[in-house]
Amino acid sequence: MEDIPDTGTDWSIQDVARMTGTTSRTLRHYDDIGLLKPSRVGSNGYRYYDGAALLQLQRILLLRELGLGLPAIAEVFHQQADPVTALTRHLEWLGQEQQRLARQMQSVRQTIETVKAGGQLMAEDMFDGFDHTQYKDEVEERWGKEAYAKSDAWWRGIASDEKQEWMSKVETLGNDWKAAARSGVAADGPEARELATRHVDWLRSIPGTPAAGNSGNIKGYVLGLADMYVEDLRFAANYGGVEGAGFVRAALRSFAEKYL
Repeated sequence: MEDIPDTGTDWSIQDVARMTGTTSRTLRHYDDIGLLKPSRVGSNGYRYYDGAALLQLQRILLLRELGLGLPAIAEVFHQQADPVTALTRHLEWLGQEQQRLARQMQSVRQTIETVKAGGQLMAEDMFDGFDHTQYKDEVEERWGKEAYAKSDAWWRGIASDEKQEWMSKVETLGNDWKAAARSGVAADGPEARELATRHVDWLRSIPGTPAAGNSGNIKGYVLGLADMYVEDLRFAANYGGVEGAGFVRAALRSFAEKYL
């Protein structure tokens, strides 16, 4: 773990609350649950935070924006102890998300202008930034450029209503996973097995993936994806954070061991 420079400066809890837009009550709660300890407590009982504590708080706020709950954030800290490495990964994710959102904004802006002008909408332009291209690097690194090229060509070749139907199906599957994780059902139970079956069927429907057409090492592919859902916060966010993704991983592992 890299050393964090000690500036010799600390800030009161009121200063930190003001700088971050949070509240003193929230910071005290983080202290009570062991998520963010002050660097020192003054004789007057006031909490003070140094640079290392602010770095920890920055990570908490970033993860909260991803939709992770406090228990899930504590688990992330346990798995990624080095703040520099963790923040570097998060910065990379933010950069990719920024690019995707910029493409979405341009797509929507172009749609508005086209509608105002009474022009013809182009489906391939309307959905730029809404597809799977934000995962291009991961797909090519794990399964090769041909796999990405096939899936990308498939996506760009289907009609706009098919794109909408596909995205709706993915959203529904993700919401069903999150609901199952919150309900406390067993990861190897019938409800989770039904979701895992739908999930694998969905993977098989995407051209270019190792699961497409029942070819290749489907079991290894599903197990690898299951791990990635937990390890990569971008994927974990799709399932309600690290805790939800952990449930998905356990369910997919159980299903893969028995049926793939």
